[in-house]
Amino acid sequence: MTAAAANESKQLVTLAVVGCGQRGEGYASYALKEPYPCKVVAIAEPRKNTCRLFAQAHNVDAALVFNHWQDLLQASAETIETLGRRLADGVIVAVQDNMHRDVVMAFAAQGYHILCEKPMAITARDCFDMEAAVKKAGIIFGMGHVLRYSPYTKAITEIIRSGTLGELVNAVHVEPVGYYHFAHSYVRGNWAKETGSSFSLLTKSCHDIDILCHWLLPATPIRVSSFGSLYHFKKGQKPAAASGVLRCLQCPVERECPYSAKKIYLDAVCRGHISWPVSVLVDGVPDIENVTYALQHGPYGQCVYESDNDVCDHQVVNIEFSSGATASFTMVAHTSLICERQTRLHFTNGEIVGDMSTFTVTDFRTGRKTRHYPNNEGGGHGGGDLGLVSAFVEAVRSNNQACLDTNVSEILKSHLTVFAAESSRREGRVVDCAEYEKGVRMALVA
Repeated sequence: MTAAAANESKQLVTLAVVGCGQRGEGYASYALKEPYPCKVVAIAEPRKNTCRLFAQAHNVDAALVFNHWQDLLQASAETIETLGRRLADGVIVAVQDNMHRDVVMAFAAQGYHILCEKPMAITARDCFDMEAAVKKAGIIFGMGHVLRYSPYTKAITEIIRSGTLGELVNAVHVEPVGYYHFAHSYVRGNWAKETGSSFSLLTKSCHDIDILCHWLLPATPIRVSSFGSLYHFKKGQKPAAASGVLRCLQCPVERECPYSAKKIYLDAVCRGHISWPVSVLVDGVPDIENVTYALQHGPYGQCVYESDNDVCDHQVVNIEFSSGATASFTMVAHTSLICERQTRLHFTNGEIVGDMSTFTVTDFRTGRKTRHYPNNEGGGHGGGDLGLVSAFVEAVRSNNQACLDTNVSEILKSHLTVFAAESSRREGRVVDCAEYEKGVRMALVA
């Protein structure tokens, strides 16, 4: 039997995609790359051109193309009532963070398996609500903690689990967000303000805290501390020569500014670059005209020192685990690297040093150094995006949550560590993780 025939003999997993922006498109690309395991059969997206292009790419029947997720939900309810079946096997939830709770809980109640983009939700209370809904429904639940699923990370995890280097004592992990990436997403973009979104450690780096917790299992976080602030992207840092100017296209020092919207977006389009980040600015295909209009009238053309942002642009987190092991994490905006994590893992008998594409293993006992080059299978996060969808599709096909190597309660736990870290930063104290969780649970019943 050929590989294609073997794949065709498997059950086809059908997916509905709620939110067809960058993340929804990225996850759904797996269905185009691997058409045998799964197919997108329904979508919900409010932006007209984005919706049309997505539906065309996946050949979605017009009757199953919706402008709002609640319309998709209603159509699903009617199909369940009249035909006794759902519109799809699973739902990919890739809407804005503040919508995750409502969308997940609604589709879970109808029995859909769910893959939800990170973060789980924007408050600890909402995360608990989602955990309860998922457990009650008895569904497969995947989380956009994509770092777990890249070939690079899986190779490191295998070495950790093997015990060949002894016990993992300490982890040092850095996320270099990237100077223009941070300006795009966390100064000008959807995650710039806590109101309507959440704090940047959650929205940007919850999957980094998750991978640290994953690597140190079965130990769990017991204490956490954190420091950070909005250091640079504020009015007090604005160059004097740009005083009084609100937009990059009118700025006399635009050419000298690393955060120039003209450089990041308009010049990119002029070079023929129409993918991220410029694709975010418009509904449909970017061109010089519509990008220029967006920079003249929208938030992506504003000066980064005049934008309505308030989230941290640098933050450190220290975690003590129940085993006695420790981990430190740094998220920082001001880097040339764009999300290419730098990691050092220190064991009793060796160490691993990696950069998200290759890693070096040193065995202290032999002095031997081995360089590893895991295969990058394409897609975002070193193959983690497509690796996650692949695992989710297999979990749905086989009705086996273990295919995702996590569950909703473990996902909740890592999110609680993030919320506890942010409490530490705000309150200026070391936070006991068990006490923090106890306090949240007590508030739920108050």
